[in-house]
Amino acid sequence: MTTTRVEIRQAGLAIEVPEGRTILEVALEQGIDYPHGCRSGRCGSCKSRLVAGEVDLLDHTRFALSTEEKAQGLILACRALPRTDAAVAWLGGDEEVANHPRRRLHCRVVSIEDATHDIKRIRLAVEDGAPLTFTAGQYARVTFPGAPTRDYSMANWPNEPELEFHIRRVPGGAVTTRTHALLKLGDPVTVEGPFGSSYLREKHAGPILCIAGGSGLAPIKSIVETALEHGIKQPIHVYFGVRTERDLYLVDHFEGLEARHTNLTFMPVLSETPQQAKWRTGFVTDAVGQDLQDLDGWKAYVAGPPAMVDAAMVVMTARGLRPHDLHADVFFTPEDAPAAQAAKA
Repeated sequence: MTTTRVEIRQAGLAIEVPEGRTILEVALEQGIDYPHGCRSGRCGSCKSRLVAGEVDLLDHTRFALSTEEKAQGLILACRALPRTDAAVAWLGGDEEVANHPRRRLHCRVVSIEDATHDIKRIRLAVEDGAPLTFTAGQYARVTFPGAPTRDYSMANWPNEPELEFHIRRVPGGAVTTRTHALLKLGDPVTVEGPFGSSYLREKHAGPILCIAGGSGLAPIKSIVETALEHGIKQPIHVYFGVRTERDLYLVDHFEGLEARHTNLTFMPVLSETPQQAKWRTGFVTDAVGQDLQDLDGWKAYVAGPPAMVDAAMVVMTARGLRPHDLHADVFFTPEDAPAAQAAKA
């Protein structure tokens, strides 16, 4: 198989990228902490300068990389297929970096709860050493017994003694189907991490917007709880989008946080429920657009399925959110396999 040599300037390393694979995918496999978020050409977190060489770019959104930026020599590492030997440098400018040692932990299942009809809250105790150090919003690679490795976001605070993951069962999911049916207390689980750049920027002094779809509430929970625990006082708006009432979870928990913290607003939104008095209905991104007219100077954290993340980007940029203030964590499922595979091709 043909390979190309790509120099990663900040890492001081060169990687061999096989034909048909992206720079980001291979860099992450080689243990390089390349900034990234969605890994599918949506968020722009892996935007980089092509210092030398040529690449082909897979499909991506204009939000992540505009025509003007491409003309200036910028690329997305998650979409870049090298055509020649190349050199790239990711863009700097973020004053906060999640620089944690990457670890491989041996854990045991200590709690399994039904959060909804198709989401389980699973807690793991670390058996070998200190708790996992990460920044709120990051994810880990988790290997449950007898199942392939998958990425899941931590829902707990950093440095808590137990790790919490929210696992949604999806049709055809090799991991989620097995986990929901067979996982037991005491089962061994391997966790490697942390990864990801959609994490809380604590130095940011402006308002914060969090949008979660389904089990995307996991990293949002970690971000919000950590922000409140660390005394962040600016407004924090949390929108939680699900289909129907039976898909809601942790509502009492967030309403309790809202009652104790005057700067927190929590808004569940149901997309497949007729309009009624108890819950707000419609698309969660429409609710955001109706409530918040000017997002200039805000930080936004978005976690959930690809369609929701795409819609959120459109709404937020139309209201003035700056591209570098959006941090997205896209939750792929088996239904999204073509897009996910393209991201890893």
